Amino acid sequence: MPYLQLDVNGQYPPEAKARLAQLLCETYASMMSVDIRRISVAVRECGDGGVWRMIDGRPQPVAVLMCDIRRGRSAELRLEVAKSLCRHCIEILGLHEDRLNVEFTQHAGDEMYHPTLGGYSPEWSEDERSGA
Repeated sequence: MPYLQLDVNGQYPPEAKARLAQLLCETYASMMSVDIRRISVAVRECGDGGVWRMIDGRPQPVAVLMCDIRRGRSAELRLEVAKSLCRHCIEILGLHEDRLNVEFTQHAGDEMYHPTLGGYSPEWSEDERSGA
């Protein structure tokens, strides 16, 4: 973790998904002060009509970005991260801002296991933000 999961309607070229994954990772790592090697990204193509939300009383196709993250960041920081991640989804995949939601699920560090990086993720602290 973090695990960024984008559910979308339709299909996209692998190159676009790879570019999006790179930008999401770089932005998230920079803004949330995390080792970029801990970040995983999934772009789930649910096909036409795979993801819906009720808008003005009618079902409309939408996209949802689920972010499983370590707990501890402020609501203000999460808002800025959400806006930045949305910009990448809009620019790379052409998603519509008013049809894209971001949801954060916060976890303790010991709910995120990375064998390559030595096991469980440490708990996030303000020291990571300052680079200490």
